[in-house]
Amino acid sequence: MLHLHTLWFVVIAVFWVGFFVLEGFDFGVGMLHQLVGRTERERELAVSTIGPWWDGNEVWLIVAGAGTFAAFPQWYATMFSSLYLALLIALVALMARGVSIEYATKREDPAWRRRWRWALTSSSALLPLLFGIALGDLLHGLPIDSSHEYTGSFWDLLTPYGIWTGLTLLGLCVLQGATFLKLRMTGELRARAATLGRPAGWAAVALVLGWVIWTRALGGQDVPQPVEVLALIAVVAAALLVTGEHDGWAFTSSSVAIASCVGSIFIDLYPNVMISSTNTAYNLTVSNAASGGYALKVMTIVAVVLVPVVLLYQGWSFHVFRQRVGSAARSEDGAGPAAAAERTAT
Repeated sequence: MLHLHTLWFVVIAVFWVGFFVLEGFDFGVGMLHQLVGRTERERELAVSTIGPWWDGNEVWLIVAGAGTFAAFPQWYATMFSSLYLALLIALVALMARGVSIEYATKREDPAWRRRWRWALTSSSALLPLLFGIALGDLLHGLPIDSSHEYTGSFWDLLTPYGIWTGLTLLGLCVLQGATFLKLRMTGELRARAATLGRPAGWAAVALVLGWVIWTRALGGQDVPQPVEVLALIAVVAAALLVTGEHDGWAFTSSSVAIASCVGSIFIDLYPNVMISSTNTAYNLTVSNAASGGYALKVMTIVAVVLVPVVLLYQGWSFHVFRQRVGSAARSEDGAGPAAAAERTAT
């Protein structure tokens, strides 16, 4: 019988997978938009490809945090206290990214736009790196005492495995961003996205391969898990397809690669939710960190009702804005990328 605390561990893992799959191409577009677009008009077009979705995709991060707080309060308390400064940096980056997307086109001043473009690029790179380090640290282990309190410093969060995990997810986001831009754009901009996707793809292959080997060594195992094999197959497929004509399959492959890597972390982590590098007896598990049975039952009912609604709405929005973005998407002064994408859809 599946216990509710195990069910909610799976649900939270799904939220994290959903966040990285949906925000991965947002991050990738943010990192690549200045390379794909050589003029301000082209950069605006590149950003408009994520205009209808970027803010909605962030909901998955909020739900993952809220679900952790409600289902595993001890995990939430230990994780957020240990990662406090890193999460604060991530919060600033999230704000900078959102403001840069909306404010870059508010003035015609080249210096104004240049500053916001670099804010978008740097914050889009910093976020998957930080979240990747955090997820890697969960599996690697952090100094946690018998009271489930973090006893290290900020620098103890920068574990080598955590940094490699962050770089891996960063590389996968760049690849997914390239496949998404190729899927959503036309003409020369589409060709540039394919050109950028070629080196990004093989760099992602190298990062994922190294990450899988390191993860197996960390767990004392030689044979990769099926989901890790899937990640390797998917990232190689994306690297091969990104320069071809199968744009949808390239984007799907890059998305599967991200989902497999993030999902693998939670599969290897279970039944723990945080590992103590001080003493394994101090590990937080799905049992000792979970809320009471009544709270989990109420949460399960709410999730069964609301999660399908969110999925249907997001699926509908992707269907409505499925057209490629081209020169017809020219935005009005100060309208921003979302408005440009909306006009293209109509």
